[in-house]
Amino acid sequence: MATIFIGAAAPAWIAGIASAGAVVFIAMLGIFLSLVVSWGLSRTVLRGEISTFSLELPPYRPPRILQTLYTSLIDRTLFVLWRAIVFAVPAGLVIWLISNITIGDVSLAEHFIKSVDPIAFVFGLNGVIFLAYIIAIPANEIVIPTILMLTVMSARIAGAGSGAGVMFELDDVQTAAILQHGGWTMLTGINIMIFSLLHNPCSTTIYTIYKETGSIKWTMVSTFLPIVMGLVLTFVIAFIWRM
Repeated sequence: MATIFIGAAAPAWIAGIASAGAVVFIAMLGIFLSLVVSWGLSRTVLRGEISTFSLELPPYRPPRILQTLYTSLIDRTLFVLWRAIVFAVPAGLVIWLISNITIGDVSLAEHFIKSVDPIAFVFGLNGVIFLAYIIAIPANEIVIPTILMLTVMSARIAGAGSGAGVMFELDDVQTAAILQHGGWTMLTGINIMIFSLLHNPCSTTIYTIYKETGSIKWTMVSTFLPIVMGLVLTFVIAFIWRM
């Protein structure tokens, strides 16, 4: 997004610097907002809570090759992959269904996009982005491929993708062409970068938060607080942009 919108708007000789600067700014904004939220919680709902951190160092032993391989491959990699599969398979099914089940020759996805577009416009986004983030909850990495697939489908772009409900990735030039055809502007590009920073964690992270805290309340706070912050910030940016 930084290359397509920020870099493209800058002179060619500083396009790369502008794109990199935008990404660094988003990262620094994330750190700043983390500190702000931590400061705010510690003086409100967590006031008086004792916060300690204990790190127990394991005893030092010579490396055990077989145990290391087992721990790395079985206990870590396969466990995480299995958890991802458990959440990703239903998500893939949902993506295909909403793209291929139609009502009045219009897919469920397109119905949702058209109904949410006026609301998303207030935040400098669009219905495609909202739907992509909802159905990509199991894995945030699929947001952009999902956005491309939904944009091609809703904008009736011929010659792109491999059918409804099939995600794909393109290079920057092709992606820019599809997004511009889908009505994206500089504001859309900036706000999706902001919303990508501030949105709900993926389903595996949400599940891990619940397992670690054992609290539905704090799991909900961890899930919805970033979304609220993202919507507020994108609303402010969109309001100022359109003044």
